Amino acid sequence: MAKENLSLKESTSVTYETATGEIPFNMTNDYMFRAVLQKNNRVLRGLIKALLHLSEDDIKEVRITNPIILGESIDSKQMWLDVNVILNNSIIINLEMQVANLFNWRNRSVSYICRSYDNLNRGGKYKDAKPVIHIGFLDFSLEGAEPEFYATYKLANVKTGQIYSDNVTLCVVDLNKTELATDEDKKYGIDKWAKLFKSKTWEAVKMLAKEDVYINEASKTIYELCADFEVKKRCWEREEFEDYAERLAESEARLAESEAKLAQKDAALEQAEKYRKWALAHGYKED
Repeated sequence: MAKENLSLKESTSVTYETATGEIPFNMTNDYMFRAVLQKNNRVLRGLIKALLHLSEDDIKEVRITNPIILGESIDSKQMWLDVNVILNNSIIINLEMQVANLFNWRNRSVSYICRSYDNLNRGGKYKDAKPVIHIGFLDFSLEGAEPEFYATYKLANVKTGQIYSDNVTLCVVDLNKTELATDEDKKYGIDKWAKLFKSKTWEAVKMLAKEDVYINEASKTIYELCADFEVKKRCWEREEFEDYAERLAESEARLAESEAKLAQKDAALEQAEKYRKWALAHGYKED
């Protein structure tokens, strides 16, 4: 979206019910993702309920522990807009939307969950450490992973598969693989949330909103936030940053590949030179 379009005034006659056409920013924009979940706690509850297969009664309280002031400029400490949540004051959940493939998701998600799990105060007992769940919504597929819509990883015995601990859980939602959603995924509507995040028109959003009360709440909140000039400005800045970060990561990946090929060539030349010297030392003549 061009920056100058951010200043265009919306028609006062347009409402959520009458809105049509392209959405300025959907929830694959990590700022819009955070803004919707922070602005509307019911949406946050609905998303957590679906992802963790919970009932409404299972959720006593869900609270974001790292809120930002919506619309304000993002400083360097907030550059990564992960959403930290505490569920029922007993489970830590980290939600993160990632569109650009920076080729570091596995290491990044492991780093995040380890930092979150280190949640004991000095002198605290290890048995009191809160379980942590990290859930990443990716607009790309992990390299080397089997195609899957909603994948869950735990610490487990590599021989027997026995779970070592339930306190650390990594989840990945591939937003481009909704066709692989299992019956259980569909039962809890996780595929509908993924489709909402990816929806680019108000028509598509409102069609999904008819099927789920929480998605209905989310769609209306997206509309409200898209009418906020400062929020739209922050969303545009995030798109610019993500585009730059992805191009930089791709350049670094190509450079690393070139360096690896060069190293292989150098190793082959070194091996050939060793063989040449050995051959000369044993009386073989060069052609």
